[in-house]
Amino acid sequence: MDQHLFLGEEHSILRDQLRRFVEERVKPNGDAWEEAGMVPRDILREMGDLGFLGVRYPETYGGSDMDTRATVVLAEELGKSTFSGFAITALVHTDMASVHIFNAGNEAQKAQYMPDIIAGRKITAVCVTEPGAGSDVQGMRSHARREGDHYILNGSKMFITNGVHADLYCVAAKTDREGPSSQSVTMFLVEKGVEGFSVSRNLDKHGWRSSDTAELSFQDVRVPVENVLGAEGQGFYAIMQNFQNERLVAAAAAVGESTAAIELTTAYVKERQAFGAPLWSKQAIRQRLAMLSARVTAARALVYQTAARDANGEDVVREVSMLKALCGELVNEVMYDCLQFHGGAGYLRGMTIERMARDARVQSIGGGATEVMLEEVAKRM
Repeated sequence: MDQHLFLGEEHSILRDQLRRFVEERVKPNGDAWEEAGMVPRDILREMGDLGFLGVRYPETYGGSDMDTRATVVLAEELGKSTFSGFAITALVHTDMASVHIFNAGNEAQKAQYMPDIIAGRKITAVCVTEPGAGSDVQGMRSHARREGDHYILNGSKMFITNGVHADLYCVAAKTDREGPSSQSVTMFLVEKGVEGFSVSRNLDKHGWRSSDTAELSFQDVRVPVENVLGAEGQGFYAIMQNFQNERLVAAAAAVGESTAAIELTTAYVKERQAFGAPLWSKQAIRQRLAMLSARVTAARALVYQTAARDANGEDVVREVSMLKALCGELVNEVMYDCLQFHGGAGYLRGMTIERMARDARVQSIGGGATEVMLEEVAKRM
């Protein structure tokens, strides 16, 4: 039985496989990916071969047919890699983008695309955020009008993870520019290379350096009617529904990042000598690390409890919103103190904790800013 009461033997096996992959394939190569600004496609295909890209999808398409609990195991272990740019590259593909195809796609769409998605032969991105519409999805300005058996798509998207190197893009746009936003957004499946679709910029980011992130442009892109995901006007509901999964994944990854930071910092202060003794001998330092460890352990328990409840079909919007706010803030607090306890060395490029601190900053912003999440919690109090 796994360390968590909510998990079983299959989750322990998955965790062991992920840990081995991270140790053997990610940690030795992650620095090179940071320099390159992307995760090589052969690594993602290898993850597909190992079954990591389809833990929630049916065996029919090559998946493992597991549930939400497997997702948080995946996210936590990738978070522990210390290379969060790599982690988000994979997690956007598995749990934030491809889910739109699986959840809303018809049988023909799923049969055509899901096997390649699960195998890592085709990588996905989800395109919702715009320069003027992030957490405020209803502020979206991208639009599409129908002309015969095509839609004509225009607009731009911002901060799109996998935006440069993806093959399939799940793009949200308004199909009724006058109607209420909740009934006017439609999701489209756009393939790389179609006329009028381009990468405007490969964004240069503070952290997540090995994750390619782009601004995208759509200028009179002709999207076949058969590439609509779900029904016209139902995209807003699809986005809101998947936000729950996305935010739970982000929380689990943040728990993994926090755990790894505390472990490496504890090891560091036990070795680092100052004033004639290891830093660990200083009560203030070891008690602060102990308290951070306690809080991360509590957050992890809520992550797994929420995943188990979600797997049972319960409404967990409140808990997921709590977790996104809690873990996004906590991981930044952990990184601040862990870098502090590394002293001047922690401020140097090339130190693991320096990279992790940069990577963590976005956790309280992306996927629903802390302030937005707290409002969601407050609505349900």
